[in-house]
Amino acid sequence: MSERAYADVLRRLIMLDIRPGDPINESALATELGVGRTPLREALKRLELDQLVVSYPRRGTFATHVDITELQSIFEVRRVLEPLGARLAAERLTPGDREVFRRVADDIGQLDPSAMSRRELLEYDVDVHRVIYAATENTHLAGELIRLDNLVTRIWCVVLDRMPTISEHIVEHRALMEAIIDGDADRAADMVSAHVDGFEAAVRAVL
Repeated sequence: MSERAYADVLRRLIMLDIRPGDPINESALATELGVGRTPLREALKRLELDQLVVSYPRRGTFATHVDITELQSIFEVRRVLEPLGARLAAERLTPGDREVFRRVADDIGQLDPSAMSRRELLEYDVDVHRVIYAATENTHLAGELIRLDNLVTRIWCVVLDRMPTISEHIVEHRALMEAIIDGDADRAADMVSAHVDGFEAAVRAVL
């Protein structure tokens, strides 16, 4: 129950369904999620470690604010870790992972961005990144990549309506997935580096 509460609240926080600075009404949220107060509190403790909520004595728990000024610091770390993640995924891909990657690559190839909302595209992007992180077979690296991606997704959501398009950003993942399937670690790392730099430039252009 705690894991389910964590996943549900996490998605709401990173997609800004729970707005930055909003108070977390534990009683109402537990009822809405269909979980007890204890599993929810356990989930909120994890989310505080993820820097997505903050608790104050006698005041309660709140969604953290999205600090655009952190963009530079976050991307300095992502420029190092994201290519490493892609490289390890390419080097360590198991036969089972390869089937998953092939299915995702095929799905991206059949994707019709014009039929999807920006939010749906963004959620799809989050899910694709999670597949890559899991394939690194390094839980410490994957955990840090997920934490950073969550923070970046919140920033993206803040500027989403001002972005001219995000479809190309999603579609280019197909080539990345194929590079990992082929075991081409150098190409995968280079593609992720360009992907991260392109995303940062796109966000900065609308700030």
